[in-house]
Amino acid sequence: MVGAPRKGSDDAVRVEEHLAELAQLADTAGAAVVGRAVQRVESPTPNYFVGQGKVEELKATLAGAQATLMLFDEPLSPVQGQNLEKALGVRVMDRAEVILDIFATRARSHEAKLQVELAQLEYLLPRLKRMWTHLSRIRGGIGLRGPGETQLETDRRAIRRKIGGLKRRLEEVADHRANQRHGRRDLPSAALIGYTNAGKSSLLKALSGEDVFVEDRLFATLDTLTREVDVGENYRFRLTDTVGFIRKLPHHLVASFRATLEEAREADLLLHVIDAGAPNWEEQVEVVEREMNELRIADERELRIADFGLRIDGGSPGRRRVVYVFNKADLLPAPEEFLAQVRERYPHAVLTCCIPQSAIHNPQLGVQGLRSALRTSAQALRPVAEIRVPVGDGKLLAALHRDAEVMSQAQTDGVVVVTARVEARLLGRLRRDGIEVVLGDAPRRGGN
Repeated sequence: MVGAPRKGSDDAVRVEEHLAELAQLADTAGAAVVGRAVQRVESPTPNYFVGQGKVEELKATLAGAQATLMLFDEPLSPVQGQNLEKALGVRVMDRAEVILDIFATRARSHEAKLQVELAQLEYLLPRLKRMWTHLSRIRGGIGLRGPGETQLETDRRAIRRKIGGLKRRLEEVADHRANQRHGRRDLPSAALIGYTNAGKSSLLKALSGEDVFVEDRLFATLDTLTREVDVGENYRFRLTDTVGFIRKLPHHLVASFRATLEEAREADLLLHVIDAGAPNWEEQVEVVEREMNELRIADERELRIADFGLRIDGGSPGRRRVVYVFNKADLLPAPEEFLAQVRERYPHAVLTCCIPQSAIHNPQLGVQGLRSALRTSAQALRPVAEIRVPVGDGKLLAALHRDAEVMSQAQTDGVVVVTARVEARLLGRLRRDGIEVVLGDAPRRGGN
């Protein structure tokens, strides 16, 4: 493995952490790491990324270790990758290519396979090598003049055509997923987001009690999985696991998984799962938040709960609520002290542990705190309200029965009084339309 960060950058300080993560990626991909090398560069060289002297040193190191593969932690241009392979005589891959290889082996569903294939083709397109020369040039002469067409151009056109076809198929998958969401039982939804191997699948398994594939490896799961979770007091949440993020994640790979991440875009609540035992968890949080902001997931929709005097803890008008869930608390020497420290920055952070034995020895661990946070959110997202509908407004009554959970209905003095559990967004729309709404926990106004 080779790390070549720029001098003076944050990557130069954390190069050993980054190489340790690259070693985990290599292990997930099925490679055994036999050595590592570091060179901090002023700027990447156009031919090899590192200097000529370092290339000669790497060549000798590879021969001594009998290595058959070199992994670069930095993104290599097509020219740099090709030149390094010629100079070193072994296969050379950068971090993006390793991640793509892992995704190709881990994809299980039809959608994930389409997404991985699209990402691979977009990565391959600028890296095509000229493998054929018999069509590269047409000899001059009357009737034979013209630029001709290289085999490389033919391959590129075929790949572009396939990329276009995959994008259309993924759009169809996205439409199908949207139809599935529309047909689901009306429940508040939450999406598990976070750095890879933070324990998102473990949390889904612990909360739902169902069999969910879990493995202590990077990108163990790529497929979106949704389960209904009972959070107590007759409230339920629809919880969705999403693909994890990682530093230096290829942008075309993120773009390919937009269809999957739409589950996060449509969710009422985001659960940002953080590996509390990771020494660099703050950097991991920054990576996830940066990618989420680039995808415009965290701030896309509004929760107008403040209009009704309700506040979701940690939320604010105009922003989706994000609950910071610090997982793997069993790895902390002093969980209570850690939670007190992180709550200075994240006031409503939750500490969790998915290992039952740890929860038995320390009742503060486990997932009950997260269940409580979800229950509070469900109560705020779907408060019980008394809605007074004019008896002749059948359209509004039908809409309430369709979009809300009607608990009772009574007619008095030409008004239909509907008691229902209603989403805060729908309550805001009703209020703006002049419909009288009284929240369940507000004092009833007799006769009004």
